[in-house]
Amino acid sequence: MRLEAITWDRLGDLLAERLLDVKPADGSPWPRIAFDGAPAARPGDLAERVGEALRIRGRPSLTVGTDGFLRPASVRLEYGHQDVDAYYDGWFDTRALWREVFGPLEPGGDGRVLPDLWDPVTDRATRSPRVQLPPGGFLLLHGPLLLRHWFPFDLTVHVLLSPGALRRRTPEADLWTLPAFERYDRETDPAGAADVLVRADDPRHPAWSG
Repeated sequence: MRLEAITWDRLGDLLAERLLDVKPADGSPWPRIAFDGAPAARPGDLAERVGEALRIRGRPSLTVGTDGFLRPASVRLEYGHQDVDAYYDGWFDTRALWREVFGPLEPGGDGRVLPDLWDPVTDRATRSPRVQLPPGGFLLLHGPLLLRHWFPFDLTVHVLLSPGALRRRTPEADLWTLPAFERYDRETDPAGAADVLVRADDPRHPAWSG
């Protein structure tokens, strides 16, 4: 696959332009976009950049991070603080994402999305109010391991780090999670499955293939 060097600003603009042509296959009036990547790849930064580019173009969007849908610590850490299988399969509340984020954006839904559910710092419900996403507005969901859950995305972006870059840019306290991303690459092949691939080994000089 040929990757082209680009700036982050230009990438945000080009992705926003591409999203303007996205029409959900299921007839939903809300396109649902994935920004997938390990935390060290910072997919949320790209999602925010695209959201701003959409705003300039007169299109509303809602950026949601899966870190707001972690399960309670009593469930998440049942097998310890560094259990790789638990991180891979059980840290994120996918049922809540289906119910609170994707459900309202199904055809016939009301567009009222819950932007987050659980605060991992306080280990309590956030009690955030729902956000009304108008028809034609985009859901920009970012987080790790997104492409293995069969979420109904209309376009997927994967922010890729090489194994070496992922190790260098992951905080030492989180290095134990790296085997989960190795498993994700083997089982899901996000770089091959995504509609758009962004390589971010050098955070100052990304490259992409769209």
